[in-house]
Amino acid sequence: LFRLDEHLRRLEHSLEAIGMSNPMSRAQWSEVVREIVARNDWEDQSVYLQVTRGVGQVRNHAYPAGVTPTVFLMSEPLTVPDAAMRERGASAVSAADFRWLRCDLKTVSLLANCMLKQVAAEAGCVETVLFRDGFLTEGAASSIFVVIDGTVLVPPKSHLMLPGITYDVVLELA
Repeated sequence: LFRLDEHLRRLEHSLEAIGMSNPMSRAQWSEVVREIVARNDWEDQSVYLQVTRGVGQVRNHAYPAGVTPTVFLMSEPLTVPDAAMRERGASAVSAADFRWLRCDLKTVSLLANCMLKQVAAEAGCVETVLFRDGFLTEGAASSIFVVIDGTVLVPPKSHLMLPGITYDVVLELA
């Protein structure tokens, strides 16, 4: 499993930041992720997990007390850019980053990201590159790396971007 510990650490950070207890230990998460991967025969898989607070008794914006978190986990074949796209590159558009100010938390509140990704789709592009106050933050669904004269430039980690696992791996490899 690719960088599972880092993914679980990011999950723990997000849960803690929103005041939600983690329903499983790292060992339990590891076991359940390994099980779903084993149940599917795709050579390369993308695993998605989601944790919600659980089911409250009434509709209320305040966190419900005494509920059991709900865990959703799925696996699907990992899709990667084809050889032609890797060779020629991908087109992108840019847009103002109007997402909330805690982009460092991985949450299911992705409506703004979806809207911004749709801007790219409608323009026949692969991604929307986001800018806030004149500074690049990230893509609607990806980290952005710029290479100028052999120098890799990246936005610094902050609450305005999701510090992706790929972000760290690319910097380690560079």
